[in-house]
Amino acid sequence: MRGRRGGDLMGLRVGDVVEVRPAAEILATLDGRGELDGLPFMPEMARYCGRRLTVHKVAHKLCDTQTGTGLRRMERAVHLTGARCDGSAHGGCQTACSMYWKEAWLRRVEPGTAEGDAVPDAVPDGRLLALLEPNTRRPPGDDGGERYSCQATELLRAAPVCLPVRSLGQYVTDVRTGNAGPLRTLHALLIGVFNRVQAVSARVLPARLRFREGRRWGFLRPGLRGATPTGTLGLRPGELVRVKPKAEILATLNERMLNRGLGFEEEMARYCGTVARVQARVERCIDERTGRLLTMKSPCITLENVVCQGVHSLNCPREFVPFWREIWLERVTT
Repeated sequence: MRGRRGGDLMGLRVGDVVEVRPAAEILATLDGRGELDGLPFMPEMARYCGRRLTVHKVAHKLCDTQTGTGLRRMERAVHLTGARCDGSAHGGCQTACSMYWKEAWLRRVEPGTAEGDAVPDAVPDGRLLALLEPNTRRPPGDDGGERYSCQATELLRAAPVCLPVRSLGQYVTDVRTGNAGPLRTLHALLIGVFNRVQAVSARVLPARLRFREGRRWGFLRPGLRGATPTGTLGLRPGELVRVKPKAEILATLNERMLNRGLGFEEEMARYCGTVARVQARVERCIDERTGRLLTMKSPCITLENVVCQGVHSLNCPREFVPFWREIWLERVTT
């Protein structure tokens, strides 16, 4: 069985309604690894077969969070509203990634058609799951530990081409597809150019000549060296919390912008002072580089409707769900 591309370009935009093809049709697009163009169709996606969903973002690019090369180009894929991975076939991973859907796995629905009008496959095609489930595993690591394969671990194969800041076509695509408006796109581009200039200055200029120490836009400056503090609130899903002021969070970070191994980034700083509900306590997540399922020594928190919006990453549409230490949050009592 060989993976194949399907049909002509669909030209999807944000807000378009699409129908996920039946399992048998998707199976016909996949190779022996359950992939199309290096991108796995995961078992968690099978339950959407036959359903109608709305295009949330056009996934024409993504951040390289494995090797830090910047943006990568993705071909003919979208993110669908509400379609996040529940980790059920990957050891209960709680990263809640927004899944990638190749155009070959979708069919366009006529304008004016609502979501949910189609009837999902009552029972997913057993042949599809028989192909997908074994391919969720990688060979064991050196320590014999179980390792997983998913869309996140395989993204560098699915998107092998780097997309530099100077590639202006990406910004046209952002606006044309509805991923971002013109002002938001210009804002992201200016931040991207500034950050590249800062990176060069940090490499070639002496410290006294660097602007704001060569730091990225947002100018986050950690407040600690060495060990970082911990704090426990015992938060539960549904509770209201407020993200602490930026200065208080920076005081918990070491020189690598980490608190006990968990990073805090400029995109997260944009939520400082925001009130949100706790979505989940996160205890397990897959390491994208190794495929290992990590168990956290102390759980992290995710917040409802709080995602990385790509402002500091050239409008990357991937929309990660950030992990928060409890020491960065405070309860809101009513």
